[in-house]
Amino acid sequence: MKIKHLTPSSDWQQRLEKTGFGYHTEDHATPYWIEHYYYSITENLADEIYAATSDLWQMCLAAVDHVIANKMYDLFQIPLFIQQHIEESWENDAPSLYGRFDFAYDNYSKQLKVLEFNADTPTSLYETGVVQWLWMQQYFGTSKDQFNSVHDRLIQTWSDLKPYLKGEILHFSCMKGTLEDLTNVEYLRDCAIQAGIQTKLIYIDDIGWDGETFTDLEDEMITDIFKLYPWEWLIYEPFSLHIPNDMAKANWIEPSWKMILSNKAIMAVLWQLYPNHPLLLETYFEEPKGMEDYVKKPLLSREGANVTLYKGGKIVEASPGEYGDEGYICQQLASLHKEESGYAVIGSWIIGQEPCGITFRESDSLITTNKSRFIPHIIEN
Repeated sequence: MKIKHLTPSSDWQQRLEKTGFGYHTEDHATPYWIEHYYYSITENLADEIYAATSDLWQMCLAAVDHVIANKMYDLFQIPLFIQQHIEESWENDAPSLYGRFDFAYDNYSKQLKVLEFNADTPTSLYETGVVQWLWMQQYFGTSKDQFNSVHDRLIQTWSDLKPYLKGEILHFSCMKGTLEDLTNVEYLRDCAIQAGIQTKLIYIDDIGWDGETFTDLEDEMITDIFKLYPWEWLIYEPFSLHIPNDMAKANWIEPSWKMILSNKAIMAVLWQLYPNHPLLLETYFEEPKGMEDYVKKPLLSREGANVTLYKGGKIVEASPGEYGDEGYICQQLASLHKEESGYAVIGSWIIGQEPCGITFRESDSLITTNKSRFIPHIIEN
């Protein structure tokens, strides 16, 4: 796993924008998409990531079952009113589409370690499935390959989920004014259309309640809805109190049981269930339990907010934010891959129960924040 450089085409920004990728550069200055270098990985590493992702997915499913069976909701700060809905969504195999594991990996230990699981609202899907694939074709044609079957898996998985939908129309939703979220939602919606599903866009802000069911702006009943909006935010929306009482029993995708996996508390539960597993980092609730090199993460932190790094028991790095009141985990500090350009984290996608693609995000600091960069990759032996 190493960085390789190339000479970018002079019109690369225009090329990206023609594909609908409008957020390749933040604030007209800070790059998000990296065009001029990439991560070169071996086929063996791609196979390792595939196997690790598959194993972790099965471990996570067992962990959800453990949390529900033992009603460990307080550890996850999940309110009482939604707990039965979570249990019913789990027992009824409510449809789940996707998730992204974030891995640490360095060339010295050569051991993947999972940092967290973005199980509910992972982004960078469009960049992975479309933009980096087109980037590869631009510079390498058909002579190279990627660990990337995201696009085909999305269409196939929507096709597989179609029989489980309760109505004729699948609504897609995100917040207004969020270009990145809207781009990812429209990409997912396009894949659903290619799978033969009728779709409709509605913003979270516009979801209505008629006293019995959720409705859209045309008063059409919502029976199935994909939402790129975190469950931990959704349950504090005024209309969320109606979710358990919805007469239509709408399918929410991702389902409410994903609330357990998207919470960093799941990393401490996994360590309890699978102590010393090679893919896991030592992790505890609240206390470091003797660890001197560790990371303190809020349970619901997003994009690296309010994360604190300790080495030798002393703070060496910390990020600002608005999280932390919900509690923390303390996780062993992982070794990240380091290049002159920054520190890298591997994101591994699972779609429809199958690992199918990777992303590389790079940061100047050890904490991967919303200022991280997306780096494409190529498999080269």
